[in-house]
Amino acid sequence: MIMLPQGFRLAAAAADFRGKHQERRDLALAVSDVPAAAAGVFTTNLFQAAPVQVARAALDAVGDAAPSFSGPRAVLINSGQANACTGQDGLDDCRATLDMVGAAVDMPPSSILPASTGVIGARMDLAKWRAAVPALAASLGHATLEDFARAIMTTDAFPKLSGAEIRLTGGSVRLAGAAKGAGMICPNMATMLSLVLCDAAVDPAVWRAMFRRAVDATFNRVTVDGDTSTNDTLIGLANGASGVRAEDDDLIVLEEALTGVLGDLAYMLVKDGEGATKVMHITVSGAATDADADAVARTVGHSQLVKTAMFGRDPNWGRIVAAAGRAGVAFRPEDLRVTLCGVELFRDGRPTDLDFDALLKEPLAGTDVALELILGTGPGSSKLLASDLSHAYVSLNADYRS
Repeated sequence: MIMLPQGFRLAAAAADFRGKHQERRDLALAVSDVPAAAAGVFTTNLFQAAPVQVARAALDAVGDAAPSFSGPRAVLINSGQANACTGQDGLDDCRATLDMVGAAVDMPPSSILPASTGVIGARMDLAKWRAAVPALAASLGHATLEDFARAIMTTDAFPKLSGAEIRLTGGSVRLAGAAKGAGMICPNMATMLSLVLCDAAVDPAVWRAMFRRAVDATFNRVTVDGDTSTNDTLIGLANGASGVRAEDDDLIVLEEALTGVLGDLAYMLVKDGEGATKVMHITVSGAATDADADAVARTVGHSQLVKTAMFGRDPNWGRIVAAAGRAGVAFRPEDLRVTLCGVELFRDGRPTDLDFDALLKEPLAGTDVALELILGTGPGSSKLLASDLSHAYVSLNADYRS
């Protein structure tokens, strides 16, 4: 069981935002009872949902100032209404929900960071918010991390949770994270919502920089379908309620733990990719630069032909080579080496003489598939997690609004 960091309380309630008259929880709240250092990373899509705009502005307003009770120390997430492409009305609706929840839990609206997920274009149903907020407030302190994670799900097959407890110089601190996401997931912030809580005391500027590095190493290294959402939001709160301050070498330990928690959640996003049956662990090395290696990894990971080959358990080296060759990266084709699940498929400009089908029948039946490309050009390297592409993905997304 993942232990919630000290000084945090969670809430979850059912508002029926999808209009299906279900009792499924679709509204979640996390509150720090003390001031917290807050960090956020958001979508790179030019169309940014109202909650993204509001949360980003709130974080920019406090910058690296010392945490306060009026500063960001809570996160409010709803599932079922994205509040994206809704103009000024959407911004007004978003702020109205913060006013409602703030009044119900006795905290200023400026302390609450919003996030939303659902169908793009529909405005918030404020009547449903008004009906659900009392139950949300009543549940504060009684919901578990799993309750929170389930409340933010959309097409997810399972709740995504991770946590860690680590020892620093002054004592033990905890981290706990939850995420949602299964489709519209691509590097540079996948379509996902995620929250990470930590009870260590960390300087706000240090926490923000640490958080960005951890996101770059994890969530920005995954892809399911190559689409980037309007609502991607990842928020981290560190409230110091443990009484343990992270400084000097402790910051290295804390960042490793944070990266580990985010890495777990990122892996779950790909594993739960809509209709996914495989997680490709793509490693590219021997590139002239890390950027070149990243371009090859992403081109291979985004390739629908590579994805469908993995779904079909087909060691089709030709699709992998062709994707690498169109990545816009300079390397000599005769230097490329391709290995799938430890079996070398391609080298010296041609396929090897191994019996790929026989050697890879069992490995390709599993969930995790290791794909390595060595370009033979320089020291650059990159890693990426990518899903396969199945019939179920088409069915899920064809029926998404029905």
